[in-house]
Amino acid sequence: MGQDKYVAYVSTYTIGDQREHGITVFDVDMENGRFYEKEKIKITNSSYVTISHNKKYLYSITDFGVESYRIKEDGGLETINMGSINGMRGCYVSTDYEDKYIFVAGYHDGKLTVLRINDDGSVGEITEEIYYKGLGIVAERNFRPHISCAKMTRDNHYLCVADLGMDHTNVYRLDHTSGKLKLVDVIRSELESAPRHLKFSKDGTFLYIVHELKNCIDVYTYKEERDNPFFEKIQSISTLNNYHAGGSTASALNLSDDYNYLCSSNAGDNSATIYKIDGKTGLLTKLLCLPVSGEYPKDVALFPDNRHLVSLNQDSGTLTFFTTNLEKGLLVMNGRELKVPQPNCVIFHKISG
Repeated sequence: MGQDKYVAYVSTYTIGDQREHGITVFDVDMENGRFYEKEKIKITNSSYVTISHNKKYLYSITDFGVESYRIKEDGGLETINMGSINGMRGCYVSTDYEDKYIFVAGYHDGKLTVLRINDDGSVGEITEEIYYKGLGIVAERNFRPHISCAKMTRDNHYLCVADLGMDHTNVYRLDHTSGKLKLVDVIRSELESAPRHLKFSKDGTFLYIVHELKNCIDVYTYKEERDNPFFEKIQSISTLNNYHAGGSTASALNLSDDYNYLCSSNAGDNSATIYKIDGKTGLLTKLLCLPVSGEYPKDVALFPDNRHLVSLNQDSGTLTFFTTNLEKGLLVMNGRELKVPQPNCVIFHKISG
């Protein structure tokens, strides 16, 4: 039985240097912890990508909408269609756990858009549009809503929507027939903390929220009682060392393939942080926070076997690779950097065994 094979999808901005290809597909060298270019996909400003839960389709943010792709056996991508979101370019895309709906978070216009997914994986009509309103605390950036993430609870009952500008996460009940949303709860973060991304534990009972301005991850328990969601904060842990660089902002939040580890990154400090997850309590223990040898790590992710890590450094236009020793809390640079202009996010996809 051969070793599992993977590809990695890396999304990038195309604005500024007249490039056409916003997604690069890489073959993954699991043994040596490296990427090798496989193909480039023509798309504008792919600010985020996600894979459907049935592993058949990839969805990407593009200017004015969402592009859908069929994932081929070798991991290559075949264009299906593009669906408009009736607004400015989004910054985050995800699907519900039945792959019936797509959720698009709009940072620039503070808009949440829900679109139906057709049986062939194509993007269908808009079923819900919510324009966020209000005034925040910080006049420079948090003066208005900035929707930064939209993600379903693992029981597929509620959509959690992080508003980085207003320092809270709205919780909506999803009507699985109409695609409409009803606000049922609000998770309030500290003022000027800027909740950015959300992840749920494997069993769905713990929620992790990374805060951009406060440089911390808050951990919540989640349960449903009497058809209502309940979230309780049980931990807040820094994404930085005590001796961090000034002006740092937290960025990435990714779970390892086995759900035993959580990764984050810090711009300014230009570091990656890895935590061990206690499966029973959901609590995090920081294993390391070390430099990534690049500017503004927009995303960081462990390889599926946890033996290597990749950092997507947006301002320096590089991917940097590291061999990991999680028991000793070490990252060791693994070969030369790979030039990729303005990278945004990375997703690994298993293609064969």
